[in-house]
Amino acid sequence: MPNNGIDTSDRDTPHRIVSLSHVNDPASTPIFPGDPEFTLETATTVEADGYYLQYVKQGEHTGTHWGAPAHFELGGLTADQLDAADLYLPAVKIDIREKSAQNPDYILTIDDLVEWESRHGRIPDGAAVILWTGWESRWGTDLYANIDGSGMHQPGFGVDAVQWLLDSGRLGRRGALGTDTFGPDAGSDERYTVSTLLYGAHRISLENLANLSALPVTGAHVLVGGTVNRGGSGSPATVYALI
Repeated sequence: MPNNGIDTSDRDTPHRIVSLSHVNDPASTPIFPGDPEFTLETATTVEADGYYLQYVKQGEHTGTHWGAPAHFELGGLTADQLDAADLYLPAVKIDIREKSAQNPDYILTIDDLVEWESRHGRIPDGAAVILWTGWESRWGTDLYANIDGSGMHQPGFGVDAVQWLLDSGRLGRRGALGTDTFGPDAGSDERYTVSTLLYGAHRISLENLANLSALPVTGAHVLVGGTVNRGGSGSPATVYALI
């Protein structure tokens, strides 16, 4: 698939396939403050060695990625302990771009979810609930992290909203929170309250997503790939929307 995420698959397939992942590039991939440096080095070349290979050095949460419960929960499931079905979920998209543009610290509320369902129907149980904040347009710039003297400013899910999703079954035993920012928490939450709540309930997160304009509001599924490391906290990922 091309780097722009445009579908070039066989038109006879039952799904249209769109990549929701950024290309990992040390020149443009934002790194969460404190995370390991990301580097790509040429290890071998066709001319010298008969084959081309890069050496990749990165954290498990570099670029577009998913997080396993162990990322925040002591004793939580690691990447290799999840089932394949945990990584294939019905998806819904909640558009808060206008509110995020007005307030970079915007937090999704229960009222936002109720209003969304009044227009689009009930969120399926066990869904990937994906927040479209518009942050993708900031990728590769300092405005993505959006840090000033008072800290990081990115929109996210509200704790009450996530608790409502959990209590109602909309985030079922298999479910996820997704976003086009560093993570489901608002950037100003240095306690990572939403992530702690999410991972404590077995669910996963999908972070630094791309091409959300191509994801329909309802009716798609997401399929999450990536290396499964022994004891992993998650993985850099290619996330596909099957539409």
